[in-house]
Amino acid sequence: MHQAEATVEHNARAWDALARQRVGLTQPARDEELKNPLAVVDPLGWLGGDIAGQRVLCLAAGGGRHGALYAAAGAVVTVVDISGEMLARDRAVAEERNLAIRVLQTSMDDLAGLTDGEFDIVIHPVSTCYVPDARSVLREDARVVRSVGIYISP
Repeated sequence: MHQAEATVEHNARAWDALARQRVGLTQPARDEELKNPLAVVDPLGWLGGDIAGQRVLCLAAGGGRHGALYAAAGAVVTVVDISGEMLARDRAVAEERNLAIRVLQTSMDDLAGLTDGEFDIVIHPVSTCYVPDARSVLREDARVVRSVGIYISP
């Protein structure tokens, strides 16, 4: 097994365990947050106040929080995460809230299942510390966001 594959497997197991333990970063969006989702995810207004219909990729952001908030704001959401447990939370929240959220289990540095320029917005919480080469993640981000799209990594 290559080092990169071993890293992916290790991180997937670790995040699955954290999700089962329900630690803070694995908690889904709360009811009060879903009432005004853009105020939660975009308090500075960088997204212009309306993302209805925008194609949003929540990269390495499973757990039922980011995807749910963007979907509740009207975006067409895809969530990518390495953890099956985290993505199960996205599916559960989507079903409970009647939100359309597509999930894809893969590493953030391998987005082969997504097409070039597919997204208007890529949201990427700080997580590049989990891959051997952050440049591969940024290359994939640049590939899947459209040329005049937005990339946010808070």
